[in-house]
Amino acid sequence: MQTSSLKWISEQKFVAVSPSGHSVPIDSDRESNKAPGPMELVLIALGACTATDVVIILEKKRIRLESLEVICSGERAADPPTVWKKLEILYRLRGNVDEGSARHAIELSEEKYCSVAAMLKKTATITWRLEILPPL
Repeated sequence: MQTSSLKWISEQKFVAVSPSGHSVPIDSDRESNKAPGPMELVLIALGACTATDVVIILEKKRIRLESLEVICSGERAADPPTVWKKLEILYRLRGNVDEGSARHAIELSEEKYCSVAAMLKKTATITWRLEILPPL
């Protein structure tokens, strides 16, 4: 079993320690905004999870990326609990990448590998878009 810990610092500010031992500041007060809030971290986790999948899948296909940017946007429910209800992921790839391979990598991430997306699909609709930029 993996374990994380969270220590209260002051107000709505905390320091979390991940199961791998990394410290992450958290500020649940969006007005003071001294660190990411918990739901922002979920949005970041979605981007990191799917980006990792896409990089690994394209590497296995021997496709070299020059860059990858994943932009996650979302809308939350109006009433508590204010879960993510609509999420959109923009994948911006640069390099000599054919669209079919990029789409296949994204679909594999979404349908099979990204555990964060699998959890979020229980409350949110997730859509995605793809932009392929020419090599530099």
